[in-house]
Amino acid sequence: MVVEEPSSRPKPGVAPTDFSTTLTDGKSAMSYALSGLTTRHPNGSEDSWASDSSEIASIGDPGRTHERRSGDQADSRSRSTTAIASHDSNPGLPHHNTTMEASIPGKSNGSGRRKSIQVVIEESQHDGKYTLTADDPEFRDIIRSGLEREAAQTSGKSRNRIVFTRQFSTFDRQNTIASQSPFHGFFTLFWLAMFLLLCKIAAQNYRNTGSVFGRSEMLHLMVDRDLFLLLVTDGVMVFSTGLSFVLQKAIAKDYLTWSGSGRTIQSLWQVFFTGIWIWITFYREWPWTHTVFIVLHDFALLMKLHSYAFYNGYLSQVARRKRLLEHKLKQLDGMEPQEDTSQTSSATGLSKTNHSALRHRRHSSGPKHSTNFSQEDSDIASMAKSIEAGQPLDASQIQAFTRMIRTEITILDDELRGKCTTTSNTYPNNLTAYNFVDWTCLPTLVYELEYPRQESINWWYVAEKSAATLGVIWIMIIISQAYIYPVVVETVRLKEAGMTLNERWKEFPWVLSDMLFPLLLEQLLAWYVIWECVLNVLAEVTCFADRGFYGDWWNSVSWDQYARDWNRPVHNFLLRHVYHSSISAFKLSKMKAMLVTFLLSAVVHEVLMVCLFHKLRGYLFVLQLSQVPLAMLSKTRLMKGRDTLGNLIFWIGLFIGPSMITSLYLIV
Repeated sequence: MVVEEPSSRPKPGVAPTDFSTTLTDGKSAMSYALSGLTTRHPNGSEDSWASDSSEIASIGDPGRTHERRSGDQADSRSRSTTAIASHDSNPGLPHHNTTMEASIPGKSNGSGRRKSIQVVIEESQHDGKYTLTADDPEFRDIIRSGLEREAAQTSGKSRNRIVFTRQFSTFDRQNTIASQSPFHGFFTLFWLAMFLLLCKIAAQNYRNTGSVFGRSEMLHLMVDRDLFLLLVTDGVMVFSTGLSFVLQKAIAKDYLTWSGSGRTIQSLWQVFFTGIWIWITFYREWPWTHTVFIVLHDFALLMKLHSYAFYNGYLSQVARRKRLLEHKLKQLDGMEPQEDTSQTSSATGLSKTNHSALRHRRHSSGPKHSTNFSQEDSDIASMAKSIEAGQPLDASQIQAFTRMIRTEITILDDELRGKCTTTSNTYPNNLTAYNFVDWTCLPTLVYELEYPRQESINWWYVAEKSAATLGVIWIMIIISQAYIYPVVVETVRLKEAGMTLNERWKEFPWVLSDMLFPLLLEQLLAWYVIWECVLNVLAEVTCFADRGFYGDWWNSVSWDQYARDWNRPVHNFLLRHVYHSSISAFKLSKMKAMLVTFLLSAVVHEVLMVCLFHKLRGYLFVLQLSQVPLAMLSKTRLMKGRDTLGNLIFWIGLFIGPSMITSLYLIV
C-alpha cells in the first residue's frame, strides 16, 4: 500500500515499524488522531496516471511524486499498526497495554447507533514508543490522517512523500482478513476445478498416447534448446545493471554532474540495455518461452535502473545545492557588517522591512535540485548572488541571510534523508554495492532510501510459495499443451499449406472460440504465479514487508481502475516516473500526461508482441489505447453508479481480448 507520509523527521534511534510518524508530543499526536473522528475530510480520489481526476502536487523533482490512497482502498485486507512515539515524561499515553473503544461517524449498526470498534494501544520494545492497533480500515485512515496533520504542523511543511507500509497480499494465507472473506470458498473452488481439469487431461493423454503427460511438446520447447545459455544471458543482464551504480558513485564523488553529462549517459545506457537483450532473442531465434522471460525481465530491470538512477541523480543535485549554500554561510561568517546598505537592498530586492517575513516564505527558496543561482529566481538565489558579488550587508541583513540559508540547508538535509530513520542510508551513504544488490532483488520498481522490513525470514513460507510457483507453472504448461498448442500448430500449418488470407479469415471465429477459455485461464494463472507467488518469495527472502502487489482488480468497474490495481509495482513506477515527470518536467496537463503514459504502456506491450511473433501488426497497441476512451466513458452519466454493468464490460474485454489478439497474430 502506498500512502502519504508527513515530512517530519523521527528522532535518532527510533525505528518505526509499519507506519510511524515521530512527533515531539505524543499526547498531542493522539489528540490530533482522535480528533479526526469528528473532523475527518471526505475521501479523495486515488492519485493515478490512469485517471484524469487525480490530485497533482507541485514538485521540483521530476522523479518524485505524491500518491493518495482513499480509505476504501487503503488496506482493507491486512492488519495495520500505527506506531506513535512520545517522550517518557508525557503522561498522555499509557505505559502498558490499553484497550479503548471509538465510534466512526457515518457508520452505524442496525439500531442506528454509531459502530464501535476496538483499539489496542500497547507499549513497544522501543523506549517511548507505542503501537496502536485497529482492524477497521476506516478508523486506521482517520488515525493516519490525524498524525499527518499533526506532523505537518510540527514540521512546518506541507509536502508529503511516498511511503511503503506493512501489509500482506490478498490471497496470502497470512492475511487473516482476506481468509475470512465470504468469497473465500470460491478461491478453494477454483483450485479444486484446476485439479479436476488436470485429472481429465491426464486421463485423456493416457488414453491417446499411453502416458499421462502426453507428448509434452511444450515442456521440450522450454528445456531442450539453449536453456543453459538462457540462464547465463539472464545472469549477465542482471550483472550489467551495475553500470548505473558505478555512474552514481562517480556523480557522488563529483567526477560528473547529474545535470551535466550524468543524465545523458544514463539515458543512453538505458536505450542500449533495452535493445541489446531484445536483439539477442532475435539473433538466437529463441522460442516464445525464452523470449517472454528475457524481454519481461529486461523491462523490469530497465524500470529499476531508471528509478535508481533518476532518484539518486536528483539527490546528488540536492546535495550539491547544500554544499553551495554551506559555502555561502562560510562567506557570510567572514563578512563585516556595513552601515549604509541601501544599494544592496535595491540590488537584491530584499528590503530591511521584509526580512522577518522572508524567513517564513518557503516558496521563494527555489527548487531543491537547483544548483545554478545565476539563473534561479528566488530569494535564496538573490542572497547567494549578493554574497558572491561581495556587496555590503548590515548586521540585520547578515542575520536574516544566515537564518534563511540555514533553514534551507535543514530542508535539504531532510530531503537527503528521505524516509530514513537513521543516517546509515541517507544520501550518499546509500550508494553501496550491498544497497544496490538489495534494491535489485526487492519486489518493487520505485526506489527509496529505506523500506519497511520484517525481522526475519520464514523459510517454510519461502518453500511454500516456491512450491506453489512450480505447481502453477506446471498447470500452465499442461493447459497450453492440451488446449493452445494444437490450435497454434493447426493455424501455422494452414498458412504453410498456402491457404489465402480470405480463406484463413473464415477460420478466425473458430480459432477465437478455441482460444477463449484456455487463454483466460493462462492469463489468470500467469498473474497469480507472478504477483502472488514469485513476488512474495522475493519479499520474504529480502524481508520486504509491503506485499501490496495488487488490488482487487477483479472488481474493476472501469479500465483505469484495472490499470491501477492489477499491477501495483508497475503502476507506481509509471505514476512517479512517467505521469508526474511529464507534468513537472514538460509542463503537460493531467490529460496529456495520462495519454503519454498510456501511449508508453501500449508501445511496450506491442514491442513484446513483435518479439513473440516477429512481425509488427499493432493489434495490441490499438486495444491498449482503446482503454482511454473506455475509461472516459466510465466517468460519464451513462455509466455513473452502474458498477455491475461496468464490471461486466470489464470482464467481457478481459475474456475476449487475449484470444482476439492471439488469433489475429496467428491468422494475419
